[in-house]
Amino acid sequence: MAYEVQGVVARSKGAPVTIETIVVPDPGPGEAVVDVQACGVCHTDLHYREGGINDDFPFLLGHEAAGVVSAVGEGVTNVAVGDYVILNWRAVCGQCRACLRGELQYCFNTHNAAQKMTLLDGTELSPALGIGAFAEKTLVHSGQCTKVDPAAPPTAAGLLGCGVMAGVGAAINTGGVRRGESVAVFGCGGVGDAAIAGARLAGAATVIAVDLDDRKLEWAKKFGATHTVNSKETDAVEAIKALTGGFGVDVAIDAVGHPAVFEQAFYARDLAGRVVMVGVPTPDMTIELPAIEVFGRGGAIKSSWYGDCLPSRDFPMLIDLYLQGRFDLDAFVSETIGLGDVEAAFEKMHSGDVLRSVVVFDK
Repeated sequence: MAYEVQGVVARSKGAPVTIETIVVPDPGPGEAVVDVQACGVCHTDLHYREGGINDDFPFLLGHEAAGVVSAVGEGVTNVAVGDYVILNWRAVCGQCRACLRGELQYCFNTHNAAQKMTLLDGTELSPALGIGAFAEKTLVHSGQCTKVDPAAPPTAAGLLGCGVMAGVGAAINTGGVRRGESVAVFGCGGVGDAAIAGARLAGAATVIAVDLDDRKLEWAKKFGATHTVNSKETDAVEAIKALTGGFGVDVAIDAVGHPAVFEQAFYARDLAGRVVMVGVPTPDMTIELPAIEVFGRGGAIKSSWYGDCLPSRDFPMLIDLYLQGRFDLDAFVSETIGLGDVEAAFEKMHSGDVLRSVVVFDK
């Protein structure tokens, strides 16, 4: 039998979201139904609502979630009913060219549920990042479920499903931050602060937070920034060089995804340093750099997809660090809200008033 639940839907570009009745089918082969307990309000959901991802409206929003598996389909062996899981959008296929060469974190053919969730009138929904977790239940591919320690509350655990993992992974996985290195993070929202926390976890000695907003720079200190730079008031590149003996940082992370910010990150690194872009640019943006500078500075320029994470490896590890008191996931949660408060959460996100609003479902 199908389930009828309440969920948050974006029906058209730029229109306020609405709460609708969602029809969730029984799981088919390889699928699972998850009772969602908490789901973070991520900027990617706002991108979907604004038509910045694609135009496959209507969207069932939400993807940064944790919950409990309530049903599984035929052939599912990686999770069982009752398992506490974080949902992910990198359910590796095991067969694409990236997987076959042992680089599962780059899987080019990730799995999603084959069946569609719908509105009551049968209109098919496009779930955000193949998840659609602003709903009491959601249907996903079983590979999108990563089992973790249930001692971690869902308000914290769910954040690993997207933004926090993207930031931590940009520092540890993509940037390869090593003990004693220096790091600059441009943009101190949720992803940027997670990159700061990741750099400190990796043992960075100097972590420089860069933003236009003094409030966000204060938040960055709580996640481990050793220095802050307000780039509205001072030249960020020169300030970073002054803090690093005139050389620049070993790793510069652009958590904004804007050409001007990327250029700052490029010039703020030391020779042979690494530049990482984890902020998401819009399709019309371009970057222009002198070829001699790209060559002459050496090092690496990298983009970070989902923090180059492998959920089966990284989610349980980060939850263990959280439970040991070594990684403060709770600090990312600015507020907990109800399903009807998502539109207001988008407005707070626009104004920079929150790191993360988290929708909590009463069970």
